[in-house]
Order: sequence, then structure tokens, then C-alpha cells
Amino acid sequence: MKLLNTEQKNKVLNSMITILDRERQHIIDANIKDLEAFTKDDQALYDRLIVNDRKVDDMIEAVKSVMRQEDPVGKEISNRTLKNNLNIVNTTAPFGTILIIYESRPDVTIEAAVLAFKANNKILLKGGKEALQSNLILEKCWHEALEENGLSKDWIKLLHLKREDTREFLKHPSEPLDLIVPRGGEALIKFVKENASCAVLVSGRGNNFLYVSEHADWSKAVNVIINAKTDKISGCNALDKVLINENLPEYELRLKMLQEKLEQHKVEILVDSKISGILSHKEIVATDRIWHEEFLALKLLIGGVQSLDEAIDIINTYSGKHSAAIITEDKDEAKTFMQNVDSAAVYHNASTRFTDGGQMGVGAELAISTDKLHHRGPLGLNQLVTNKYYVYGDGQIRV
Repeated sequence: MKLLNTEQKNKVLNSMITILDRERQHIIDANIKDLEAFTKDDQALYDRLIVNDRKVDDMIEAVKSVMRQEDPVGKEISNRTLKNNLNIVNTTAPFGTILIIYESRPDVTIEAAVLAFKANNKILLKGGKEALQSNLILEKCWHEALEENGLSKDWIKLLHLKREDTREFLKHPSEPLDLIVPRGGEALIKFVKENASCAVLVSGRGNNFLYVSEHADWSKAVNVIINAKTDKISGCNALDKVLINENLPEYELRLKMLQEKLEQHKVEILVDSKISGILSHKEIVATDRIWHEEFLALKLLIGGVQSLDEAIDIINTYSGKHSAAIITEDKDEAKTFMQNVDSAAVYHNASTRFTDGGQMGVGAELAISTDKLHHRGPLGLNQLVTNKYYVYGDGQIRV
């Protein structure tokens, strides 16, 4: 796709703001059709599917936010002139075509597209069938905004592919693909990585851990655990596992206090063999498989550890490498934890629920990347570009 100037892109986004507000009720009505067709067997997926007035407001604010941000394309990264007088300028450049595959959330159809477009990328949107009616009307809004400003609808396109068609498209795309972002669970990520023929940037899977040190402020620990677990169970930044140091003062009493608090919030508690002697009526984890699992439910696994090193080892073995937290008043211990835990975001005395583009000051996000190349964490506007070298000469040849 051709390189657009900032004014052109912002005109499209300004049109989109007006169209979203005008079409608000039609968007909500389309979403109601999706909700009525949903079986509600997956509460987290259902929660992600809902579009109401507040969600439309959030969509509009996401577009406004990106419109206000500086254009990430064409920024100079470095500029040097060599001894042979070659001037080498490294600048930011669009990826080209991005494919995002996601489940349920219609707001991704707005956030992913606005970010990709402002960064001058074409985007292909492969949403889940459960959000079809919502995504169709949102795509229609995008197409109206593009055509109103003299641009092709091809900039933002919804793909209507079944699973087998998607597999074939990944292996043999009908148009060049530069980057694929699977935003969902382990099965989706595995499917894309096995079939893709271009770069894949993994995102979406949580399975986040929190470690309570023997040096923790217990009140802080309980408040953070409750927030990280119950604030939004469908978030990939929600808490799934808690490791508690067995040397914590009043260990048994505090475990029972935590149990009582979690049960007040209707959280199902699982325990490992070390905790089972204290919380004896709770289900004991029988296999390693559950340690790898992202719950997306009011469910929490509590395990016991004897040291910081043991906690770090467990987290690095089982977590989704998304977010991890330590609760401790020992700053040196916190530093050791944060430096050695292999996660996109590491926290000291704070909830994992802050791993979010808006909360971290990035703005609207395409996804939370758990990969290390080319970026880790929230994929905001400035992360949707690559780089390109411009080399200026005057007849130089290499000798």
C-alpha cells in the first residue's frame, strides 16, 4: 500500500469517530444478535463479546487517542556520514500487511485497525464467528471512513475464513503477509505457528503468577491478589497462580484468611500438596498440566515454596511469560525477582492487571506480546513499524 501522509490518515480517523457515534445503536443491535447466538458455555469469552454504550465510547476514545499520537512512520533513528561520504539514515517504516487473528472481542476490530492504519499498514482482521455480526458492521464503518476520504477499502479488511480455509491462507496466502499476530489461547497460537509462512508475533496468553515473600506486607498481598484475580477474569493480565513462602509469619493463619477472602469473591481454590495439609478440603493439583493452564475463570491455584529461587524457577517453568508479581518489602529481593523472572512485565507490590496499553501509557494496543522479537509487552502505535536504511551517495563504489 502507498505511503500516506499524516493529514490523510487523521482525516480517515476523524471520519471514523463521527461514524462510530452515528452508528452506535446499529453496532449495539448487531452485537445483541451475536450475544443471543452465543451459548454462554465460556463466561470469559462471553464477557469479551459484549458491546454496550460504554464499549462504543471506548472505541471512539481509542480512535481519538491514536489520531492525537505522533505519526510513527519516517522517524529518524540514526544519521551518520562515513569517511567515504556515504550518508546513512535509519528511519522507521511500515511493516506492510499485518494479519491479526482473534476471538470474541469486537473492540479489537477497532483498536487493531486504527493502530495498523496510522502506522501505514494494511490490516487483515480474522475475528471469531461468535462476533460476526458485530465485526461486519464495524468493518462497514471503516470502509465508509476510508472511501469518504478517497482511499481503498483494502486498507482494512475482514477475512471470512473457516478453520481449513485459514490454515490454507496461512500456508499459501493469496497476498503478501509481513506479520501475523494470533491473539488468543494456546490452541490458537499453536495453530498459527504450525501453519504460518511469515513472521508470527505471539500474544494473548496469560497464566500469570504472583509470589508472596516472607517479607511481604500481608495486607498489600491480599488486596493485590483479590484485584488481580477478580477485577476482570477474561483479561490476559488476570492472575492464575499464587506462590506463598512457607516462612511467612503466621503462615497457616494467613492462608486461611486468604481462603476466606477469596471465597467471599466466589473464587474456586486449587492447592498443591504443600498447601493441602492446611486447606485440606480443597482440590489438590494432580498433574503438571494445570500449572501451565490459563484459567480465564474465578479459579486460583495456591502453592507453597521455601525460597525466592524456588518461586522464580516455578514461574519460569510454567508461566505464559506475560506478567508476574512479587509482594515484598525487601527491595533487593524484589530486584532479584524482577531481573530473573522471564516475563514481558514484572511487578513489585502491584497487580498484574496493569499490563495494558492504556494503563502503561502506551495508549491503544494491538495486543500484549509475549515474544522477544521484535517487541515485548503492549504493542502500541510505535511498535507497529519496522526500520529501513536510506543510503545517500555520489557515485561511491566499494573497493
